[in-house]
Amino acid sequence: MLFSSLVFLWFFLPVVFLGCRLLPPRGQNALLLCASLLFYAWGGPRYLVLMLFSITLNYLGGLAIAAAGQRWRPLVLGVALCANLLLLGYFKYYTFVADALAAVAGGPLLPAREIALPIGISFYTFQAMSYLIDLYRQKIAVQRSWPRLALYVALFPQLIAGPIVQYNQVAGQLGTRTITPADTAYGIKRFLYGLAKKVVLANAFAAKADEIFGLAPAAVSTPLAWLGALYYTLQIYYDFSGYSDMAIGLGRLFGFHFPENFNYPYLSCSVSEFWRRWHMTLSGWFRDYLYIPLGGNRKGMPRTLLNLFIVFLVTGLWHGANWQFVAWGVYYGILLILERLFLGKLLQKLPRAVGWLYTAACFVCGWVIFRAPGLNAGVALLRRMLLPTPGSVAYPVLRYLDARTLLLLAVALLLCGPLQALWPRLRRALYSEATPGPAQTAALLGLGFASMMLLVSSTYNPFIYFRF
Repeated sequence: MLFSSLVFLWFFLPVVFLGCRLLPPRGQNALLLCASLLFYAWGGPRYLVLMLFSITLNYLGGLAIAAAGQRWRPLVLGVALCANLLLLGYFKYYTFVADALAAVAGGPLLPAREIALPIGISFYTFQAMSYLIDLYRQKIAVQRSWPRLALYVALFPQLIAGPIVQYNQVAGQLGTRTITPADTAYGIKRFLYGLAKKVVLANAFAAKADEIFGLAPAAVSTPLAWLGALYYTLQIYYDFSGYSDMAIGLGRLFGFHFPENFNYPYLSCSVSEFWRRWHMTLSGWFRDYLYIPLGGNRKGMPRTLLNLFIVFLVTGLWHGANWQFVAWGVYYGILLILERLFLGKLLQKLPRAVGWLYTAACFVCGWVIFRAPGLNAGVALLRRMLLPTPGSVAYPVLRYLDARTLLLLAVALLLCGPLQALWPRLRRALYSEATPGPAQTAALLGLGFASMMLLVSSTYNPFIYFRF
C-alpha cells in the first residue's frame, strides 16, 4: 500500500486516524501496531512472518544484551547483528553472490533460487540494528515490551521507505504522546505538500524518464540523454522527498516526531555537501554505525579515505544487489576521496556557481548510473551525454516535451531549492509549525484536490524506494 494510493487515502488513513483519536493511549498503540502490520501485509503478506521474526529476534537480542555481563556483551551484540545481516543478506544478496561466484568459478557453486525482495527490509533491519547498538553503548534503556519495540520497527508511516528513525529519537513517544491541534495541522500540511510532490511532479517525470531510459542507448541522442537524466533527477527527488514529507506528516498526526530527511540537496556546491543534505537519516546511520566505528577521520588520512570508500561501497550495496549499484557507490566514494584530498579546498576558493555546476553534473551523472536498466546501458548513456551523438531520428527531443511537461519542469526546477534560497520567507512558511494562514490553506486545499484528481484519473503511480 502506497501513501499515494486511493485505498490508503480514502479508507486506511481515515479509519486509523479517527480510531486513535477515540482510544486511550494504550489502545492507540495497539491500533497503530495492528494497522502497521496490516499496512505491511497488504503489499507482501508472506513476508509479514519474516518481519515479526526480525522484531522478536531483536527484542530477545536486546534483553540478552541488557542481561549480559561486560565480558559477554560484545559477543551477544555480535551474534544479534550477524543474525540481522544474515536475514538481510539472504533475501537481498543471495542471488547476487551466487551469480558472482558462478562467474568467477565458471559454474554454479550455490543452488539457484528465486527470492523475492521483502518490502522495506533494508529500512526496518537498519532501525532494529540501531536499537541493539545503542543499547550496547548504553545510550538507551532496554525495551521490555515486545509490542512497543514492534511498533518502533513496524510503524507504518516510516516502515517501507524511512526516514530511518533511531530508537532514541522516539523511545519516549512509544509510551506517552501528546497530540495538539497544532501537531494535527502541521501533520496535514506536511502530508499534503508531500502528496503533491509525489503525484503532481514525480509521477509526471517518471512517465517521461521511463520512456527515455526504456530506449536502446544507441537510439538516444546527446540532448535526449540529458533530458532523460533531468527527468529522473527531478523524479527521484520529488518522489523520495515527497514520501519523506508524507511520513513526517503522518508521524505528527499520531504523535511521533520523525527527523528530517532532505535539506534541498540540489543546492549543494560539493558532493560532500550533497550527501549531508540527501537522505540524511541514511547518511547519519552510516556515520554513526559504520564510519565512526571504522575510525572515522581519527586515524590519519589514508585510513580516512579507506573508511569513506567502504561507507559508500556499502551505501551502493544497500540500495541494490547488483554491479550497477556497486558502481554507483564506488563512483561517489571516488568523488568524496578526491574532495577530501584536494578538490574540496579548490571548490572553496572558486565562485559558488562553479561548485554548484560541478556538483550538479556529478549527481545528474550519478542518477544515470542509478536508473539505467543495467551498468552497461548506464555507461553507454553517460558516453552519449559527454560525447556529442546524433542518435535515432525516430526519437527527437520534442517527442518527449509538451506544454504541460515544460510547465512542470519550470515549477520543479524552481521549487527544488532555488526559489526557497532566493525567497527565505517561502522556505520558512513551508516548514513552519504555525497554523497555516488563509493563502497557505487555500494552496494546500488546491494541491490536495489536484492530487486526488490525478490519482483518480491515472493508474501510473510508481514509487522508487519501495524496492529497497
